[in-house]
Amino acid sequence: ARFPRGRGAMAAAGPGPGAGGAVKTLALVLEDEARRGGGGGGGYCSGDTVSGQVLLELAGPLPLRGLRLEAAGRARVAWSESPGAVPGAGTWGMAVRAPGPGPRREAEVRYLDIRQSLLRDPPEGEENLILLDGRHEFPFSFQLPQEPLVTSFTGKYGSIQYYVKAVLERPAVPDQSVQTELQIISHIDVSSPALLTPVLRSQEKMVGCWFFTSGPVSLSAKIERKGYCNGEAIPIYAEIENCSSRLIVPKAAIFQTQTYLASGKTKTFRQMVANVRGNHIASGSTDTWNGKTLKIPPVSPSILDCCIIRVEYSLAVYIHIPGAKKLMIEMPVVIGTIPCIGFSSRNSSITSQFSMDMSWLALTMPEHPEAPPNYADVVSEEEFSRHVPAYPPPIDCEEQLCCPVFAYIQEFRFQPPPLYSEIDPHPTDVEEVQPVSFML
Repeated sequence: ARFPRGRGAMAAAGPGPGAGGAVKTLALVLEDEARRGGGGGGGYCSGDTVSGQVLLELAGPLPLRGLRLEAAGRARVAWSESPGAVPGAGTWGMAVRAPGPGPRREAEVRYLDIRQSLLRDPPEGEENLILLDGRHEFPFSFQLPQEPLVTSFTGKYGSIQYYVKAVLERPAVPDQSVQTELQIISHIDVSSPALLTPVLRSQEKMVGCWFFTSGPVSLSAKIERKGYCNGEAIPIYAEIENCSSRLIVPKAAIFQTQTYLASGKTKTFRQMVANVRGNHIASGSTDTWNGKTLKIPPVSPSILDCCIIRVEYSLAVYIHIPGAKKLMIEMPVVIGTIPCIGFSSRNSSITSQFSMDMSWLALTMPEHPEAPPNYADVVSEEEFSRHVPAYPPPIDCEEQLCCPVFAYIQEFRFQPPPLYSEIDPHPTDVEEVQPVSFML
């Protein structure tokens, strides 16, 4: 017989030793419904219920001492220090590097430890329980702790792992087990106010060699918010000014920094996970990035709540300068699991630009508009008579075409505007009302 894999996560072990290989299959199945419920994205989170079945197929009767379920989770780090220098060990008392690896650093933190028995007690007076041949199903269910669990992660010098294991205890033979991994997610909502704040950095570098300088290179960069999710594109706003004599190239990249802590020592591993390149900037020129996008690849969310492992991200905007050290600006970024609701990144950019550009309007426009000034206060009667001569006698229409049109423009140069009034002097019988909408 074969066990249907269904839609659940399944782990299986082959035939076990002893009793003529009576154990044909030992399998562990996690239900998809529990995996989806509350965890989201194919993982579990704190407080979720984990349920499934342990499937056991026997080729004949089998005595068992027990069948237990274990659920465990831990964060563990380990690395060996580089060998240090031993003073006075070399020729003429010089320090030399000691042979072999240096001291080993290790640390461990446990987050989950659950045990359950899946077999009923044997009959009174019996030490073992006899299972008949065929297929047996043992359902299980347990709840994850309500305390926050750290997101699953596997890194360079450590990992955070959770698993569920079924252990078959048999007399006179070693235990047989099968296990499957639990993916745990500690959700980070990038809509939180702390992750919606923009980040702005600027820096300048003088380019030259020894006492000969060719001029400064300046860089200013900004991102709209601090929190993003996998698959999002980060719009980058930057201004680069090249006053040096060299051809420079602006670039941007997302870096992941893994930090491990053990025995009071730290170990750091840093890697680039995405990058983008700009155009060359000649000497004496400038360039502007007006929302140049850098897409976030599938990476682990930020891990900020583990005491021995931290996973952090940063967006670096930097300039490659031939023959000189690069000019770099780094801005912290948090990779979350719950996307920002409301406006998209592009819409929020347009909205912020609109509100910034229109801010002067609220300062200068009065709450109630005033009437325009009286014409007599602007143009005096003397000035009007000096610029506007007496009206000429009427001209025949046939003669009017013989004169230039602009000859009569002066007559209307200082003509008074109509009297100001908030009441329409020519009201219509039917007033048409049309809705007014603004689209951003």
